[in-house]
Amino acid sequence: MLPWVVRRTRLPLVSVRCPDCRSGSATTGDGRFRVNANGKLLDVWLLVRCVSCNRTIKLTVHDRAPVRSFDPAALRGYRVNDPGLVASTLLDPRLAQRNRCALDWDGSWRLDAASPWIDEGWPVQIGVAFADPVLVRPERLIAQGLGLSRSQVLRRIKCETPLRRPTSTGFTFTVIP
Repeated sequence: MLPWVVRRTRLPLVSVRCPDCRSGSATTGDGRFRVNANGKLLDVWLLVRCVSCNRTIKLTVHDRAPVRSFDPAALRGYRVNDPGLVASTLLDPRLAQRNRCALDWDGSWRLDAASPWIDEGWPVQIGVAFADPVLVRPERLIAQGLGLSRSQVLRRIKCETPLRRPTSTGFTFTVIP
């Protein structure tokens, strides 16, 4: 079995509608949080910027949460804008659900594929692993890795994972001649 690994090259764009220019994409840029205290309650937002007009949009991370409920390391990370915490917060599916947005992974991942299987016999089995939770359609990933068209992928690939449904979990597939 040949190993393939999908890696994140940058943080994905956020698909959220800008209130000013109605653009549909925003970026985290350098990654910043805003922490606002209201008595013993905290609000935490992840700040993103519209890619068209550069307006700041706030994505709610915590809303009116008691200060004591925060892990001290996380609270410190919010205050100093820790890049690792920005990435883990952005990639958390609860953030997208809470803010009614989605992540746009186009151009933010790469495929590390093993060398071609010239000496191997047919059929060839390939295992795909994800180093980061990149959401990608298997047919696009396989088409890029093998240099095939997507219609050829649908004809020549046998896989238990649905090829047209985005996934971020590992899978294996078989290439038939």
